[in-house]
Amino acid sequence: MEASRLVALLHLSSPALPIGGFSYSQGFEAAAELRLVSDEPTAEQWIIDQLELVIAQCEAPMWTLLFDCWSKGNWAGIDYWNTWFNASRETLEMRRETEQMGWSLARLATDLNWGTVQAQSHLLGQESITLPTSHSYCIQALGIGKHAGLAAYVFLWLENQVAAAIKTIPLGQMAGQRILDRVRPRIPAVVEQALSRAGGVPPELRTLAPQFSILSSRHETQYSRLFRS
Repeated sequence: MEASRLVALLHLSSPALPIGGFSYSQGFEAAAELRLVSDEPTAEQWIIDQLELVIAQCEAPMWTLLFDCWSKGNWAGIDYWNTWFNASRETLEMRRETEQMGWSLARLATDLNWGTVQAQSHLLGQESITLPTSHSYCIQALGIGKHAGLAAYVFLWLENQVAAAIKTIPLGQMAGQRILDRVRPRIPAVVEQALSRAGGVPPELRTLAPQFSILSSRHETQYSRLFRS
């Protein structure tokens, strides 16, 4: 990858990016409340399960489909998959999370003038902008390849999950780094699986994750919490 595109990818993947990712735990806090996760090994297994059973089977393939649509200027495809992904979010807080982060990233991208005027207009014209829609838009607009962009998207999710584990269990910083170091090598396989699923006719998308949905629902009314989801 050219240095200029690598730096752009690092910019987009920075924890300092003002899109609110630090506000969400994606069910992790509810799992900690119920003691489903309570230490480094259980936190690592939870994150692996989420990565391979949730992210790899729906969100990552969805990102791939949206990236391809942005690359081809397939506006109808963008509308369809953006709406599809939002409808697949089973709880109120899951929908609000993807919409808030998606909208924040879309505004940042257009304020920085990433992409063509037509693409910017279509992005901001969505009734609800999901995070995979706006992130894939940014990757395509910055001229970054699909594999690297999707890997960055998944790593950003992983880093947020580890941060949630550090805060909620709580874990020490080194425990969090050990989890990152052990789980990170799984990302290339997740990327390849996502590309394969997205290439199916029809795409192979699976959203069945009942425990995840139940925990998200419980978290909406959790008495004491650090995260918005």
